[in-house]
Amino acid sequence: MSDVTAIQNLVQKRTELKKEIAKIIVGQDVVVDEILLSIFSGGHALLVGVPGLAKTLMVNTIAQALGLNFKRIQFTPDLMPSDILGSEILDENRQFKFIKGPIFSNIILADEINRTPPKTQAALLEAMQERAVTIAGHNYKLDLPYFVLATQNPIEQEGTYPLPEAQLDRFMFSIKLDYPSFAEEVQVVKSTTSDARVTVNPLFAAQEIIDFQHLIRRIPVADNVIEYAVTLVSKTRPDNNLSNDYIKNYIDWGAGPRASQNLILAAKAHAAFNGKFSPDIEDVKAVATGILRHRVVKNYKADAEGISIEKIITSLF
Repeated sequence: MSDVTAIQNLVQKRTELKKEIAKIIVGQDVVVDEILLSIFSGGHALLVGVPGLAKTLMVNTIAQALGLNFKRIQFTPDLMPSDILGSEILDENRQFKFIKGPIFSNIILADEINRTPPKTQAALLEAMQERAVTIAGHNYKLDLPYFVLATQNPIEQEGTYPLPEAQLDRFMFSIKLDYPSFAEEVQVVKSTTSDARVTVNPLFAAQEIIDFQHLIRRIPVADNVIEYAVTLVSKTRPDNNLSNDYIKNYIDWGAGPRASQNLILAAKAHAAFNGKFSPDIEDVKAVATGILRHRVVKNYKADAEGISIEKIITSLF
């Protein structure tokens, strides 16, 4: 199959995929889009939203529709790295045997990741970056495609361990989940309080998703688009000549080179989803907020004046 036909095929499959997800998830179009962009670009996502907005249900539904294995890890203050990675036990023949932990799956939902200490948060790092884990000197490869979706509760900040910047940077997207609209909430209540059962059909095989990930990486990008993405990221750094007064006044730290890489990868996926064979500047702008939101650190002055990170990112365009 030629790449042109493959992109047309991807556009059609994405439409079908969104229909399957919509059987269970009401609204939240932007959130679903960003999760799918993240999966097909081969990145990970951080989902920030208050409890009860169906974060877990959304990831479970997407995993079913993609035909992938799904595991949920509920992070708690007493969770140990071995609870995630797995541990060695003595079997009946007095030989050490490795029992795999929940990290061995295609899609991992790391629920309330900020409720666990850094030692356990770090257990995910190697898996996210290398798609492998090292336990007791043995290196175990994880099944591809591999996608970590971590959730964070923005209200509960007491007794939590905020993710360190280095780990935040490993997430391609930071996705903000808002309350549903009145009409959407009415629909949610109707569908969840009846006895109707809805089945989500798997539309992909694991290898098909890997092929689409390679296809997206093969999409050509014009130099001016790459330069635009790098300029956009450079503008977030307060000590850079390109940054505006807004950035100099309200930002402590800007985004690193990983932001530029992710902007281009996500722009390629965004272009492919819309049937385009190469991304343009509009595609970069479309994904910029989700990619820069968690990489740019506001200072106290921005907090005191109630200036949102989204407003600061918009000022860069």
